[in-house]
Amino acid sequence: MQVGMVGLGKMGANMTKRLLDGGHQVVVADLSAAAVQAAVAEGATGATGVADLIQQLAAPRVVWLMIPAGDPTERMIEQCAGLLSAGDILIDGGNSLYKNAVRHAAALKPLGLHFVDVGTSGGIWGLKAGYSLMIGGEKDVVAYLRPIFETLAPAPDKGWGHVGAAGAGHYAKMIHNGIEYGMMQAFAEGFAILRKKDEFAFDLGEVARIWQDGSVVRSWLLDLIAAALQRDQQLERIAAYVPDSGEGRWTVAEAIDLNVAAPIITLSLQARIHSREDGYTEKLLSVMRNQFGGHAIKTEGE
Repeated sequence: MQVGMVGLGKMGANMTKRLLDGGHQVVVADLSAAAVQAAVAEGATGATGVADLIQQLAAPRVVWLMIPAGDPTERMIEQCAGLLSAGDILIDGGNSLYKNAVRHAAALKPLGLHFVDVGTSGGIWGLKAGYSLMIGGEKDVVAYLRPIFETLAPAPDKGWGHVGAAGAGHYAKMIHNGIEYGMMQAFAEGFAILRKKDEFAFDLGEVARIWQDGSVVRSWLLDLIAAALQRDQQLERIAAYVPDSGEGRWTVAEAIDLNVAAPIITLSLQARIHSREDGYTEKLLSVMRNQFGGHAIKTEGE
């Protein structure tokens, strides 16, 4: 099957290579000419831009977007809508808000265009291990795209599936990332407690290695932790600053809207936000304790 891939960041480039290795024809476009040339070297066909990419595709055209969520995706979908023809398929594989996917599908339908939202997980490891694909859209359109999904997934019958109408794919990925926040926070806190127990002088890399097999907490995240801790347990060169992609926030907002308690995911998001603060909250807490109870205030450098 022929696919047009717009966006050759690390994930888009790896997905392109996996499609090429699976025998698909891929036409690529990116703001970076070097990224396009790198994909061409792997066997893709290069395009000078989106208009050129679409022109090189045979109908029904399949255009897969792997670009940042928000304005870049909005602008690209608008541009593609003016270039595609009835029966063509536009796929958003980025981390877009599910409400936008619902809106895009509705807006493109009168034009005869099909919109598919694919929540994509796998990160930089997807090239080797395959991607987990949560797919929203029309059932018959998803069935038509099956060869692409089977190639990108870990196996033809594993790691991918049609989860519902347009928007459902990104919704499932949003919740997936919220769960991921909670799991990561629990691992980080647990290893922090182990590290503080001076009397046992735990080898954290060794503990992680033991847990990798047979333990109920064994997981890919633990595998990544083990690899990191075996290289450097002190993490002295790592800044205590943790960004969030936005999907954790959307998950928490959705839980509130649906009146569903989600304290673990919510607190894990708050922990990430806290990592980016300047400590003013804690400073004010210390001042209050001093004011009402005469508790000592620890100054910088003490």
